[in-house]
Amino acid sequence: MGEIVRVDLERGTLLVDHEEIPGFMPPMIMEFRAGPGDLAIAQEGQRIRARLIEEPDGGVSLQHIWPDDPAVTSQVDAAASALRQEVTILGNQAYREVGENILNFTLYDQDAQVVSIDRFRGKKVLLNFIYTRCPIQTMCPAAVLNMRAVQSAVAEAGQSERLALVSISFDPDYDTPGVLRDYVDARGIDTSNYSFLTGPRAAIEDLLRQFGVLTDLEGGLINHTLATLLIDENGRIIDRADGSQWDPRQFVSKILR
Repeated sequence: MGEIVRVDLERGTLLVDHEEIPGFMPPMIMEFRAGPGDLAIAQEGQRIRARLIEEPDGGVSLQHIWPDDPAVTSQVDAAASALRQEVTILGNQAYREVGENILNFTLYDQDAQVVSIDRFRGKKVLLNFIYTRCPIQTMCPAAVLNMRAVQSAVAEAGQSERLALVSISFDPDYDTPGVLRDYVDARGIDTSNYSFLTGPRAAIEDLLRQFGVLTDLEGGLINHTLATLLIDENGRIIDRADGSQWDPRQFVSKILR
């Protein structure tokens, strides 16, 4: 798409030196509206790809913004390919049981930073899957509240540095880094040790298979199961809770042990 020339938070716009948009406009430097999450993580000089949206008032905006730096995208794509290969080789054994090690993955977080599971080595990791548009309060919203309850309990014990919380979106067609940033900002979520991740659909599908989470698109909703896993400092699954109604104490005691 192009390169960000300027981020104007006051105007709510990105000035972008963009490539030709076939059937719409030639290459030029142009100002586009963008959402607050996208503006918060945008950086001058950053290459992006996005969808161009014509607004009813005649303005234009960018939505579905993703990082597009070749070095960054190649790193994420290479990790997705490696994960696909590993899952394919494992076949029916791809599902990770308690006591087994998780497979490596690399995605983007809510700040559009590349995050590998290796970042969390040496910490216990509490991991689940959600999607930001989930309208059922007893599903994804409840799962995030439980994650935050664990985060708070561990912080009260003065042990936050021992824990990383990770929520992976299984709706990457909508949940871009900017959308995840909007989600955490709207809820006042402390992201000092809580990351929200998204990335290539192939990688997400392989992760869902690895952790036994089922999804099914029906109309505008995604029917899905839920699973929360506790992973030790060496990448081994040590506990699991299915659904969203688990007691945070189930994991807190093992994190602080």
